[in-house]
Amino acid sequence: MRIGLKRRVPKEREDVASFSKGKCGSGSVSCGRTVPASSVWASHRAEPRATAPSVTDLVAFPPPAFPEPADELNEPQARAVAHAEGPLVVFAGAGSGKTRVITYRIANLLAVHRVPPYRVLAVTFTNKAAGEMRRRIASLAGDEIAKELWIGTFHATCARLLRRFHDAAGLERNFVIYDDSDQRAVVARVLKELSLDDKRYPPRQVLSRIHKEKQEGRGPDAFEPQGFFDDAILKVYEGYERYLRKANAVDFDDLILSVLRIAEDPKSLAGDDLRARFRYVLVDEFQDVNQVQYRLVRALAASRNLCVVGDDDQSIYRWRGADVRIVRNFRRDFPDAAIVKLEQNYRSTGNVVRAALGVIKPAKDREPKELWTARDPGEPVVVVAAQNEHDEAAWVAERVREAQARGVPLGEVAIFYRVHAQSRVLEEVLRAERIPYQIVGGMRFFERAEVKDGLSYLRILDNPKSDVDLERIINVPARKIGGATLDRLTQVANALNVPLYEAILPLTDRGGLGTAAKKSLLAFRDLIEGLREKAASAPPSDLAREVLERTGYARMLDEDDSAESDARKQNLQELVGSILDYEAEAAAAGQVGTLSGYLERVTLSSDIDALEDAPRVSMMTVHAAKGLEFDTVFITGMEDELFPFKGPDPKRNEDIEEERRLAYVAVTRARERLFVTHTARRMIFGNTRFGVPSRFITDFPVASVKPLMTAAASSERSFRDGYRDGHRDEPARPRGPWSHPMDRGSDAPARSFSTRSPSTPARAPGERYIEREPGEASSEGGLARGARVMHEKFGVGAIIDVDPGDDPIATVKFSGWGVKRIKARFLRTE
Repeated sequence: MRIGLKRRVPKEREDVASFSKGKCGSGSVSCGRTVPASSVWASHRAEPRATAPSVTDLVAFPPPAFPEPADELNEPQARAVAHAEGPLVVFAGAGSGKTRVITYRIANLLAVHRVPPYRVLAVTFTNKAAGEMRRRIASLAGDEIAKELWIGTFHATCARLLRRFHDAAGLERNFVIYDDSDQRAVVARVLKELSLDDKRYPPRQVLSRIHKEKQEGRGPDAFEPQGFFDDAILKVYEGYERYLRKANAVDFDDLILSVLRIAEDPKSLAGDDLRARFRYVLVDEFQDVNQVQYRLVRALAASRNLCVVGDDDQSIYRWRGADVRIVRNFRRDFPDAAIVKLEQNYRSTGNVVRAALGVIKPAKDREPKELWTARDPGEPVVVVAAQNEHDEAAWVAERVREAQARGVPLGEVAIFYRVHAQSRVLEEVLRAERIPYQIVGGMRFFERAEVKDGLSYLRILDNPKSDVDLERIINVPARKIGGATLDRLTQVANALNVPLYEAILPLTDRGGLGTAAKKSLLAFRDLIEGLREKAASAPPSDLAREVLERTGYARMLDEDDSAESDARKQNLQELVGSILDYEAEAAAAGQVGTLSGYLERVTLSSDIDALEDAPRVSMMTVHAAKGLEFDTVFITGMEDELFPFKGPDPKRNEDIEEERRLAYVAVTRARERLFVTHTARRMIFGNTRFGVPSRFITDFPVASVKPLMTAAASSERSFRDGYRDGHRDEPARPRGPWSHPMDRGSDAPARSFSTRSPSTPARAPGERYIEREPGEASSEGGLARGARVMHEKFGVGAIIDVDPGDDPIATVKFSGWGVKRIKARFLRTE
């Protein structure tokens, strides 16, 4: 039976509540009955509006004649669309149709409530999302009306508003917006004016601190120094702000802060205008807002018609200032807010949805939601144990080829990783297999600035005549060899018809250079000559480490404690790892790895594929995958300390709750097929790690998982012996009920294996035993506290306690099922 919305003005919210009764009950709506979207319009069209527009509004924008939407809304979606007056929070699960809800809600405001389009503000976080929203509205209401809507990102919307209210912000209308490089240049200039050493106060680090203060709404006057370093930061902050004002410029943070200050000023006429400008405010991806952005939308929604749409389960940008508590506490600020939960997933198969729910359910303090789908279960989630990162990459490449053979376009295939440094081996294998790919939200590994810097140093050591490489690194890190000195060097080199490097001594001998410039050039030449001597005898990997240390490049990054600097250090460590791989391959071939050989390999393997316009596999970090979806998804490197990630600085370890949300985002990007890989050992950041399968893998429901193992992994001694908890220097084995090996190139388990002695009873498929140390404490039934066990229904669990007796009973904590008391004879040790 189809149900339409019946509306009695002005009690719209009361009627929607009555609409939600029946099977759904009252309160928040989460059932899945379908309502024709056309009924939302039809039941309202002849009715009066709750709030009358002005005569001018009606003349300028008569109500559009909407085509009847062919799409259908389920009941929670319809309730969110029909809600008009007062605050509304929509908890939108992954793949639950939130964009459709937002666009239909705007359409409902225009068509039913006859709200002028320029009185509606919708803000989101990406230009892509804003463009899609505008496109959908245009398809319903027409281009002219869509153009009048205020739809855009926070920054774009605030820039537009600031052009209108520039006087109130103390700016001229033609103010400029400084990008990241402009901002760093300003900080560098202020540091110089204050006679502050840019090595002790790196511009990136200083700017990062200024951004943090601005994102929390604090200007220099509210800055509270916590020590000597902060005293200097405050002076730079003040000088930075003075310079921006003098230049009639703003940075990205200022766009939002300037509008916020106007909107929150009760004495400002411009503030009155801003607060009255919008009758309805909608915020997409609300879980990603920071405190300043939240204050802004509250100020702009003076009418209290504020609709926020988000999912606390997908809040993954804490490092960028996002505060998940804002969406969770929305009802504290708006006690009368209506609540709608969109829980039906339309994107993914049943097994993918169940895996996602298994990952996110253990999260703390989350808004209770039960993601579900009416779609078929589809193929199980494939969890693959690989020997190492090369074995993993080869397996992924073969599965990509198989997907392509099944007719899946390469553009519908995605490979995710937790950190950029993981992409290097994957890229090498894809290139070797001639599988075109693109890096989304980042650069190819060998195109990253710090990697190119490292390679330029190595090329100079191998070939000092490379002017391009010398120009790149002669003043990186800063050595006081400026543009004027480089120009003089170029003039001398051209006059003598020699490379730049060979012109250094003639230039310094001729005179005409300042003492500091001459000293810096000679010091640089001495540095290169010393490293070239090292290059004559040292393995390329040792040479690379020496380069990073002796040039000061590593120190430069160590002194910058920003997240960006951490990523750059990881990439340089991975560069060393790529050289170690090359040396190992050369040794296996009975050869000696040389610097020239490595540089040749990198140059040849970095050529861009000729098929520029062909569909490509998308490779990206999980953060970059937010908002995207693909037919087939590979999540690689699902190992503890990689995903969830554990950084080198314990004080900056990622919060496990955010890592869990990140894993949930990764899983929910897949529509049809999901593959998850982990390795026994992995060389990353220049070091070899033994891997423990991610704790998130054990949260997958057993019934939704197909465990596999690559042929190389199944023959690996480390997998057969297993991993003993607490011994991180020993090899790892998979946790969970997954131990079937597979032959590379086949999706079917090849055979089971075990390390049992001949007297050990045969095991059921998928069953494994815990390898115990001699003398390890045990209890009744051969079970020990802390042991991992398997139950036919509840899956993997950990024993909390055992009650002794003739028929022992174990207290077991199961992932997704909680604590259960079960007779020991119904449990199997892993």
